[in-house]
Amino acid sequence: MNAPNRFELYVLEDGEKSLEVTEDTKIPNAATFKIVKQDHTLGNMLRAQILSMPQVLFAGYKVPHPLHPYFLLKIQTDGTATPQAILEQACTKLIATLSSLEAKFKREFSFKDVEGAVPEDPYGTGAQGWGTGKDYLDF
Repeated sequence: MNAPNRFELYVLEDGEKSLEVTEDTKIPNAATFKIVKQDHTLGNMLRAQILSMPQVLFAGYKVPHPLHPYFLLKIQTDGTATPQAILEQACTKLIATLSSLEAKFKREFSFKDVEGAVPEDPYGTGAQGWGTGKDYLDF
């Protein structure tokens, strides 16, 4: 009905920019970023990473409407760094964190393959999983 086609939610159209910056004229050292073709997943990760930085006074995001695939991210700093620089640093740190997580995940599953075959009940719901004291999250 009113829902857009799925590919329209993540594929940029010709000439469409993935990021738009609007300087805030009423609040000092603040800017609003419109990040297109993304949703709460990226918005919440960026907000959390930005709030962990000591130069940031405020960071928040909102998705104005669920049928429009973009979110608005507002950042206010103490003046020692620009909101654009803070966003760039946050993205760099987030990429490094996710790369580290991916490496750890692959390493743990490579150990699992070396140790032996996967049990018949990998979720630990049968007598094998609960009775042995192992959980399905135990690597």
